[in-house]
Amino acid sequence: MRRAHTVEQVRAAEGELLARLPEGALMQRAAAGLAHAVIDLLDGAYGRRVVLLIGPGDNGGDALWAGAMLARRGAAVEAWLVADRAHEAGLTALRAAGGRVAEPHPDHGADLALDGIVGIGGRPGLRDGAVAALRHLDGVPVVAVDIPSGVDVDTGELDGPHVEAALTVTFGTHKVAHLVDPASAACGVVHLVDLGLALPEPAVEALQPADVRGLLPRPASDAHKYTRGVVGVRAGSAHYPGAARLAVAGASCGLAGMVRFVGDAADGVRADHPEVVGEGRVQAWVVGPGGGDAAGEALAAALADGVALVVDADALAHVDAPFGVPAVLTPHAGELAAMTGADRADVEARPLHHARAAADHYGAVVLLKGRHTLVADPAGPVRATTTGVPWLATAGAGDVLAGVIGALLASGLSPYDAASAGSWLHGAAATLASGGGPLTAGDVARALPETVRRVLDPGMEESPA
Repeated sequence: MRRAHTVEQVRAAEGELLARLPEGALMQRAAAGLAHAVIDLLDGAYGRRVVLLIGPGDNGGDALWAGAMLARRGAAVEAWLVADRAHEAGLTALRAAGGRVAEPHPDHGADLALDGIVGIGGRPGLRDGAVAALRHLDGVPVVAVDIPSGVDVDTGELDGPHVEAALTVTFGTHKVAHLVDPASAACGVVHLVDLGLALPEPAVEALQPADVRGLLPRPASDAHKYTRGVVGVRAGSAHYPGAARLAVAGASCGLAGMVRFVGDAADGVRADHPEVVGEGRVQAWVVGPGGGDAAGEALAAALADGVALVVDADALAHVDAPFGVPAVLTPHAGELAAMTGADRADVEARPLHHARAAADHYGAVVLLKGRHTLVADPAGPVRATTTGVPWLATAGAGDVLAGVIGALLASGLSPYDAASAGSWLHGAAATLASGGGPLTAGDVARALPETVRRVLDPGMEESPA
């Protein structure tokens, strides 16, 4: 599990560790991890030119000490001080190693810049001096120290200028902004340097292959189709018959024992999936994809069965109160804005806030779709999905996702686990199907069984994404 903590949680854990370590030892650990990450990125230090952007705090100190280590390896290191003070011991170490301090200038010839402007305690946005220095580095890859300067660490929100990093080297644990958009998009690749912190339960987490492997249902030796779970799909309409077919394709990924379908697109669904049967008892319903004007009736019919359900697409417009049954709501930003009366741009700017608020309001798990999809539980936990590719932004992909989640619900997973594991599998299947190029929603559905097989392989250490 990739776990992300708040600033307060990290500060408390660091304080406990600092009390047991010699002065400066924690910064040396961080700086060493940072320097080695830079050397790996540059494929060596000798002859490289590195600019350090140095602010007044400990992140500036980390960057200075790392710069001293790089200078001792033969790099030409130049520190630009963008505040009225800097970490004195770090400055002394840099100069002693052969590094120098200079005013920001355009003729630096840098191969890489280290962002040590502000740390995790900084406010969103950057001061004018830092912004001006960054302009001189346009086109130079930036490695952020702990967090890209200028982002909101605890919310993942942006408010003003900020660093866009190619790599972020963070210490002790991931922070919320590493997993939550829009800030996570500014982090680039995130590399964690372990400091040995004793940390509490995370504020946000992201599933990894081993976590998904542990959640996925496996048939018992005496299993039959009913014991493995039956998922029902109420979807599609005369205008959107394809949505029904795609939702059923997701539900038919093999994670549940049987799929039932109710709707106008039954002939097309059965042509694609002859194993799908008609109305009957189910353990979970998927309602809404392509449902059109009949989506409200379909939702009411599903609710009458008193089983878990996935509410997607057109059915979301008919959600107005807690359900009284386990439920997963799967809106994108526009749908959540319509449901709650919020502005869509604000939902996109503050997805963590809006996902948590909606889960609270509806008493249901809310899966807010996005580059990093968020799954919020009314009890408080949030998971971010980090699998997937930009090609997944394609018509019908959400219908497939709803079906996958429904299959996992029917197989016995909780709404929170079904939504987060389903979202992870959906993104991983898209990556597998894409192979670096375009794909359709049907490609994602067809890649799901192979994705599940790969995840269930105990020898598989890497994600298929």
